[in-house]
Amino acid sequence: MLGRSLFSPNLALPLLAGLVAVLVLAPLGILLYQSLLTAPFFAPVKRLALEAYRYLLHDPYFFEALKNSFAIGLGMVGVAVPLGSLFAFLVTKTDLPFARFFELLLLAPIFISPIILGIGFIVVFGPSGLVSGLVEAVFGRVPWTIYTLPAIAVIAGLTHVPYVYLYVASTIQNVDASLEEAARVAGARPFWVALSVTLPLVRPALVYSAALMLLLGFELFGLPLVLGDAKGIMVITTYLYRLTAITGTSAYHLMAAVSVAIVAIAMALVLLQRYLVGRMEGRYVAIGARGYRTERLPLGRLRYVWALLLALYLLVAVVLPVLGVVFRSLVTSWGPGVDLREVLTLGHYLEVFKLPNLSRAVTNTLVVAALGGVLALGFYLLIALGIQRGGGYGRVLDYLAGLPRAVPGIVMGLAFLWLFLFFKPIAPLRNTLLALILAYTVVWMPYGVRLLTAALLQVGREVEEAARIAGASPVRAFLHGTLPLLKGGILTAWFLLFIQFVREYSTGVYLLTAGTEVLGAQIVALWGTGAVDVIAALATLQVLIVSAVFLLANRLGVRPQGL
Repeated sequence: MLGRSLFSPNLALPLLAGLVAVLVLAPLGILLYQSLLTAPFFAPVKRLALEAYRYLLHDPYFFEALKNSFAIGLGMVGVAVPLGSLFAFLVTKTDLPFARFFELLLLAPIFISPIILGIGFIVVFGPSGLVSGLVEAVFGRVPWTIYTLPAIAVIAGLTHVPYVYLYVASTIQNVDASLEEAARVAGARPFWVALSVTLPLVRPALVYSAALMLLLGFELFGLPLVLGDAKGIMVITTYLYRLTAITGTSAYHLMAAVSVAIVAIAMALVLLQRYLVGRMEGRYVAIGARGYRTERLPLGRLRYVWALLLALYLLVAVVLPVLGVVFRSLVTSWGPGVDLREVLTLGHYLEVFKLPNLSRAVTNTLVVAALGGVLALGFYLLIALGIQRGGGYGRVLDYLAGLPRAVPGIVMGLAFLWLFLFFKPIAPLRNTLLALILAYTVVWMPYGVRLLTAALLQVGREVEEAARIAGASPVRAFLHGTLPLLKGGILTAWFLLFIQFVREYSTGVYLLTAGTEVLGAQIVALWGTGAVDVIAALATLQVLIVSAVFLLANRLGVRPQGL
């Protein structure tokens, strides 16, 4: 009787909304509470005060980090939006050679951790890098350095081009080709067709992408850590990570105040993004009730030049950095005069599987991604159903499920750590993989819920309604009517969540304990020790896992979805 009443919509929806509210708001609440204390929340002597915020307002390092974060965000907008839009136009609207191949490679970097790409850039384009060495041998000097703020902004922009490509391409392919053909008949070349016809019609996607780049730039952690930390270039997330070292004490209240500031700024950027896109709604309609044409524009003799440009981007931003990491994992040293045959080794991989903490990082990552993906998927499906069918509760669930988008992973990880310390009943979870799965589930909630909401919208409810008429309960009608039709969407969502859980690194930084090591967080922890050999081996293993699953998913028709 009790079980049946729990599945009643009148009781299930409030319970679900309450559970989501606790999971999303409790971590933020503990951060806010701690930021208003003068000592750690578990200290016997503490009082409410604004001391932490006063400290930040007078700390020049805080404002320097804030300024650097926005500079990187603006750099990402300046690099990623033009390139991503150009590539989207070339791949989806023209007769570019090898377009299908380029599409696959352009989407792949979304699933490679930024910290791995950052390490790859050091190996390839750093002062002793493989490409830098070749350039120095030919020209006598290397005309660039990657350890400056502008260089970090450019590299961050290059590595985030696929995000813009994904959003713009999904919109641009629906633009009616007859508008572009009219411009071509009037004598416009493809480049001017793109600038004067196609891109203005997808302005909402461009504005959304620009705001997204600003937000992701503000939340960026891995790239600034590996490229800027050694030169003292801090962004707001690395400032939070290094705050204890800066102050020389365990500054809980300062860390909480910085986290609250990060969440407040990120939330403002999310609201700005929604406001800008909302203002454009209905003003850029290019698809009418009469349908649209999708013919591709001919690029003529320049088609191979554009293909070469796109290949050059992929070579610099993706292929060389990833190969650089793999190469670094297979040698003991490299440089001028080094015979590669003498330095090749598999010793770094043997070390990974010999040391318990490193081998656990591999197995734990697979467990968290596979099992955590399944558990998160079940929870996201309930939320998506609540959003679709819950009326007023659905709107509440929709708002709550989207809230973690404004909370960077490193902040959410810190909040969950304090939550486990604050509430004694859940403290035993602190040293288990369930802590990571719980934190990952909340961090990736907006992504997972959106995937399943989109899948639910594609399934009609006729079969389920017929089962209800035949006397089946709501749960039984859903399990036997709608769920089988959702198999494809659920499989797609699981693949994408598995990959995101494998590449996640910032959320686990503060939840790392003996026994809960995962690849991403372990790489961050080892970075400060200078163990680049082992880091490269761990990074290569992560890339291999993600690549294998990505290729399998692509073969099954799974298409990557943006953040």
